[in-house]
Amino acid sequence: MNNFKRYFLEIAYDGSNYAGWQIQKNAIAVQQIINERISTVLNKPLQIHGASRTDTGVHAIQTYAHIDLEVDLPNNFINRINSFLPKDIVIKNIFLVDNEAHARFDAVERAYDYIICFYKNPFLNGQAYYYTFGNLDFVQMNIAASKLLNYKDFSSFCKAHSQVFTKNCKITYAKWHKEKDQMNNEIWKFNIVANRFLRGMVRGIVGTLIKVGKGEYSIDDFENIIKEKDISKTDFSAPPEGLFLKSIKYPFIAN
Repeated sequence: MNNFKRYFLEIAYDGSNYAGWQIQKNAIAVQQIINERISTVLNKPLQIHGASRTDTGVHAIQTYAHIDLEVDLPNNFINRINSFLPKDIVIKNIFLVDNEAHARFDAVERAYDYIICFYKNPFLNGQAYYYTFGNLDFVQMNIAASKLLNYKDFSSFCKAHSQVFTKNCKITYAKWHKEKDQMNNEIWKFNIVANRFLRGMVRGIVGTLIKVGKGEYSIDDFENIIKEKDISKTDFSAPPEGLFLKSIKYPFIAN
């Protein structure tokens, strides 16, 4: 067996300039940038393994990746790697973990935020969905969101051609909140927490909840979309810039 130590990297990034987390052939991804810069700092080709994929333009306030090294990391590693990383990616912390720990498979909870703003705000440019298409019914959207906790199969909110062994997820929290932005205007933030999420799931839920808010779908319509497991009625059009991977929890990392 290889003599290595496994480290978890706590990472945050603004996804505006990237084609998501996962390395791709013809686009720049966050994982690629971190791989390249860590390899440069440690003078050795290395590969990090991420906890969760994000789509093009989606942000992460907290995500994790693990990396295997045959040497101890220097004390100043975080400062060194951050000086090599672009300004929109940061390594927040590093944890030495058990060699069997896995950034993706050992996560027990993931949380996302989705932000909608209704007034032009230069400080939220690329960080929220600037919604200008009429009024939304906040109460109806929250009633519909509460129905998510009653189901486990979310096939209707999973984009086509997703290669997953199950489309079951345990959602433990799903609610809209009203907050104030930097200019004291009202913004809406959707918080959703589950053990796992499917490809496109949060944006599909948000887009479909907006249809409820517009009066195009009733609460029953929303529930029927879940029950019927048919993505043809799901609205995946909510733009990526409003979506943030907020946090990921592990049983062996204190939050």
